[in-house]
Amino acid sequence: MERNASDVDVEVEMELCNLMLSLRPIKQENLIRDDNKLILLASLSDLLELGNAYNPVEENGKQKGHHHSRTSSVPSRNLTSFADEYRKLAIDCLKEMTSREYLDDQDAEEPDDFIISLTTQITRRDEEMAPFVAGVKRNYIFGGICSIAANAFMKALADMKSINLFGVQQICRNSIALEQALAAIPSIDSETVQQRLDRVRTYYELLNMPFEALLAFITEHENLFTATEYTNLLKVQVRGREIPADARDRLSEILSHR
Repeated sequence: MERNASDVDVEVEMELCNLMLSLRPIKQENLIRDDNKLILLASLSDLLELGNAYNPVEENGKQKGHHHSRTSSVPSRNLTSFADEYRKLAIDCLKEMTSREYLDDQDAEEPDDFIISLTTQITRRDEEMAPFVAGVKRNYIFGGICSIAANAFMKALADMKSINLFGVQQICRNSIALEQALAAIPSIDSETVQQRLDRVRTYYELLNMPFEALLAFITEHENLFTATEYTNLLKVQVRGREIPADARDRLSEILSHR
């Protein structure tokens, strides 16, 4: 059976996500602790690279303004390298989900700090790129963040041992904050962003369902998520949710009819 292009795209995105998630984390001693220094360095780096790689031109094709040429010893960066850099940035931030417990005893009311950091950087960097990079190119650079982040959200549950109602709300709030930041970029298809991150929220909200209601949902929507994703919903301990001893067998029976 031939697979359509969207299926292939999803597989490629998942492979890329798995690759980035498998990378070794940066050592703590190598991290820049001062946020102001980090923002300044990132801004300078982006602007210098973009100024060299995408020098604005006038309609007649002549160079616009003065431009410092790059020396031959410094490799030129292209769209792919920028896109990979921002996807890796998203993965590094979202890895924080697996290092904290979502068992708060009250609603935090704000996204997690690592999400605020990620969305702030996305917004700032898009604004800095706007004068240098056309919308279609910015879409290529930032557009991949959504699919990579959505996959990271889904996979994070597999590493969680327990979660409660407030934890589910917090993760959904994180996805909403990321959606708003990406949808605010004019060059990005906001509808696609919403669809991908709506799927994340639907997935995590299933944790709030009693077991029998969850099975009923899976029976009606067995192809909405993968078998592994459905199984992970049962592996994590949800405060107040009772799971019968034969839960996995009953789930396997439902999924065997796919």
